[in-house]
Amino acid sequence: MSDGMNETTASQHEEATAASQEGQLQEEQPQDGQFQHQQPEGGLVAEAPNTVASDTDAPDTDAPDVNVSETDTDTSDAGTPASDASDTGTPDSATPGESATPDTAAASFEPLTVTYERLRHTNDVAELHEYARRPLPDRSLQAAFSRATALLEAVAGNQHTPLEDRVFLATEMPFPNILVKLSEDPEPQVRRGVAANQDDKNWLVGRLTKDPDPSVRDAALRNPRTSWKMRLEGAQNPEVDADTLDFLSTLGVSCEPGAPVVLAGMVRRAVALNPQASQETLQRLSADTSPSVARCAQRRLEAAQTGESN
Repeated sequence: MSDGMNETTASQHEEATAASQEGQLQEEQPQDGQFQHQQPEGGLVAEAPNTVASDTDAPDTDAPDVNVSETDTDTSDAGTPASDASDTGTPDSATPGESATPDTAAASFEPLTVTYERLRHTNDVAELHEYARRPLPDRSLQAAFSRATALLEAVAGNQHTPLEDRVFLATEMPFPNILVKLSEDPEPQVRRGVAANQDDKNWLVGRLTKDPDPSVRDAALRNPRTSWKMRLEGAQNPEVDADTLDFLSTLGVSCEPGAPVVLAGMVRRAVALNPQASQETLQRLSADTSPSVARCAQRRLEAAQTGESN
């Protein structure tokens, strides 16, 4: 019986021993998520500690991992960043053999004021000629059109612009800023072109009716844009030549037959009284449809005959 008890005791002891060893193994086996192994760059795996750290006894093992990563990043930042090198060196877009200067068209563009002043003072005849004869942009391109006409003003005011180009601008351009500039040109040929330009403003052509050059005055008085006031003053001016007076004597008759009757008659009457009127002009006016004009012309003819007889 003692043998049976001994066997029972031995069996219980072995079971207790086995249970104790199994519990120890379970305590040594780490639970999922309890440890993290860090894989350093060298490829070695850091071993986890044999003891289990509780949440209250030791900080989370993730914290050292983060600190190590941040330390590595800081170490990398301590050197020269790639972006900094790019900022101080050749631009990213530049390649060997490629120029870093701006686009050719943008580089050659001049502000309007710079180009205007250059053209106003340059003595480059070829450039001035090219600008004077350059076709204007379409009016729908407002910015380009305004720029071109502004630059023509500079060309018109430059005395190095060839005479034939200034005459061309005076006779062909409809823009007041250009015509005003050319109306002050020292060459009568240019001013005459402005005086005959039917795109003139009436105040501008009226000013030219008093020009010191007879040919300019004549062209201005013949311009339909001239006001009747200026025509009347021209017909009264004793310095106006006979040819211009002869033209004025036809207003409202053979020239501009639809002109206001009273105004045209006043101009013809002034011609009849002007001492510079020719005999041919007076002969025609003596038969004028306006009685006042005809009487003035007849008296002038009679006075001339009386003077000849004496």
